[in-house]
Amino acid sequence: MHFHDQFEDRIQAATLLAERLAHYRGRNPLVLAIPRGAVPMGKAVADALDGELDVVLVHKFGAPYDPEFALGAVDETGWTYITPDAQRYGANSRYVAEEKQRQLEVLKKRRTQYTPCRPPIDPKGRIVIVVDDGIATGATMIAALHATRAREPAELVCAVPVAALDSLEYVKPLADKVVCLLPLALMGSVGRYYRNFRQVEDEDVIAVLTQAGAGKRNDLA
Repeated sequence: MHFHDQFEDRIQAATLLAERLAHYRGRNPLVLAIPRGAVPMGKAVADALDGELDVVLVHKFGAPYDPEFALGAVDETGWTYITPDAQRYGANSRYVAEEKQRQLEVLKKRRTQYTPCRPPIDPKGRIVIVVDDGIATGATMIAALHATRAREPAELVCAVPVAALDSLEYVKPLADKVVCLLPLALMGSVGRYYRNFRQVEDEDVIAVLTQAGAGKRNDLA
């Protein structure tokens, strides 16, 4: 299989990921997408595997002068991961504390926006697949896996189309299995590995989650 180092878009990448995860079909996996970019991908993976879709809410915080470069991430409980070289990029303890509070507010707002009428789906005892559109520094995925592991899944899988090899080494101990289609020794931003990497908005996330929830209710009707 040749990607020519680029995916068409997130849905094509998700379809390829689902092929690598096909042995989970029929085992009711819970697919947890990291908002916002990975939510349409999570839906495609969950549909292909006959699984359920939800979000795992974590938020990265960037370097003081480059907000896109993740130096750490926080989950809904306030647990924080800081990359080993964060201080080198100007993230001292005061900066981290302020960013953590700011991102916790974002997470609180997102939870009320994204799943206003129901609690998060419980991963306890289930096969859980955490999906993102790529891993650069690994901060966001590490926080997502940590948050999910704390809720006692039976098996925890990390699934991404593209990732930096050194970041994958940080991620591996936190998951039972890691699936990555394009592991790279040298990696720039995640977006450069997609021909179409349009911004996913809050409205898109809400639409996908509402549709997924309605589909589940119809199954049970």
